[in-house]
Amino acid sequence: MSKLIITVLGQDRPGILAGVSGVLFRLDCNIENVSQTILQSQFAGIFIATSPPDTSTQSVLYHLQEELLPRNLYVHITEMDGGQEEISFPESDPFVITTMGPDRKGIVAAFTAILARHQVNVTQLHAVFKGGDDPHNNTMIYQVDIPRNIDQKSFRFELREKAAEFHLDISIQHRDIFESIHRV
Repeated sequence: MSKLIITVLGQDRPGILAGVSGVLFRLDCNIENVSQTILQSQFAGIFIATSPPDTSTQSVLYHLQEELLPRNLYVHITEMDGGQEEISFPESDPFVITTMGPDRKGIVAAFTAILARHQVNVTQLHAVFKGGDDPHNNTMIYQVDIPRNIDQKSFRFELREKAAEFHLDISIQHRDIFESIHRV
C-alpha cells in the first residue's frame, strides 16, 4: 500500500473534486485528507490517498491525467516516504492572527519571518489582497500553533510593531475564542 500526495491545479470549474474522487474510487484508493481552495479563479487541491498494493503510482497518475488533462488541469503525484523522520513540535496552543489594512508588498514575508523567528508553526494561511486602502479588501488570517515556552510579550510586541509599520489592524486570539466569536 502506497500513501500518495496528489496535487491538482488549474482553472476552477464544477466537477473537479468529483473527477478526482471518482478516479481514486475506481482504482480502490482511499482518500485520507483533502484540502482545496479557489485563488482568483484557480483551483488548488491537495489529496492524501492510499492506493492498494497492486496499483502503481504511475497507474494512478495515468488515470487522473486521463480524467483531468482534457479540462486543462495539472496533476502531480508524490509518494509519501514512510521512513521520514517525525518532526516534533514543542507544546503549543492554537491561535488565529488576523490583519486588515492597505495592500503593500512584503506583508506576508514580514509576518511569516516573525512567526518563523519565534518558532510559530503556520497551519493555515488565508490571504486576500484586492488592492487599495480599504482594509476590508485586504485581509490575512493565519492559523498558527504558538509554542507555550516562547516570550509571549516579546512575540506580541513584535507583531504589533510590524502591523503598525504596515498600517494594519491586528488581532491575536486563541482559536477557541476566535471560533466562538465568529460562530454563525
